[in-house]
Amino acid sequence: MAEPTLRLMAVHAHPDDESSKGAATMARYAAEGVEVLVVTCTGGERGDVLNPKLQNDPEVERDLPGLRRREMAAAAAALGVQQRWLGFVDSGLPEGDPLPPLPPGCFALEPLEHAAEALVRVVREFRPHVMTTYNEDGGYPHPDHIMCHKVSVAAFEAAGDAARYPTAGEPWEPLKLYYDHGFSRSRVRTVHEALLAQQQESPFAPWLERWSEDEPEREVTTRIECADYFGQRDRALLAHATQIDPDGFFFAVPRDLERSVWSVEEFELAQSRVPTEIPEDDLFAGVREAL
Repeated sequence: MAEPTLRLMAVHAHPDDESSKGAATMARYAAEGVEVLVVTCTGGERGDVLNPKLQNDPEVERDLPGLRRREMAAAAAALGVQQRWLGFVDSGLPEGDPLPPLPPGCFALEPLEHAAEALVRVVREFRPHVMTTYNEDGGYPHPDHIMCHKVSVAAFEAAGDAARYPTAGEPWEPLKLYYDHGFSRSRVRTVHEALLAQQQESPFAPWLERWSEDEPEREVTTRIECADYFGQRDRALLAHATQIDPDGFFFAVPRDLERSVWSVEEFELAQSRVPTEIPEDDLFAGVREAL
């Protein structure tokens, strides 16, 4: 009997988030035959151009939303994954003191029930066994990241309930929900110390200075070996040319050093409907056995 096809859904706030959070993990699973779908909640319409080489570029200024959609398609192709737009509008990142109000009609101001229904429809159609998203702080406090967390948790909990959103498709119950960890303190410290040991400059010194040793770290439950897929991750990052400077932060650590001292991506198991043992080295631990 053929093994069932596993399915992984990664829910992100903006185009480019998928390439900086868990990208090598997605590329690994896709290469191993898992169906992987990135759901992008907004179009990134209010994002700034973060690559200094493209600032004030007439083409970028003429159609940033369209350009970001094309960048997203190229990034998905680099990772070997599918991608779906959820259809909401970027909230922007309010700055100032006091903070200005969010713009009307943006994702962060959508009623949770409405936004969750849109994701429930995609969950019931794609039928993922595992979902990943951000923790309750959004990974960092962007209003769209925090809303992405709320919507993802609500959809994970509602998608299998036939009484919830009865017109949004046949119920499907995902089995595990994870928060991706990006730059954990352990990762930052390990890479920082390895750079200093080789007498190289570290981009992480200011991070470590800001962090208090008394501040507890979030639990990492799951580490995925994925160094062989760092190249695909980097190509996906570079596809987001308006957001990623090829000479910038994401490429400041030599890849051979990164592979030798930090070959994993980290996740935090938030909910599981199948038995599993912590720590894990597979997002589908417990799922494979259940199927």
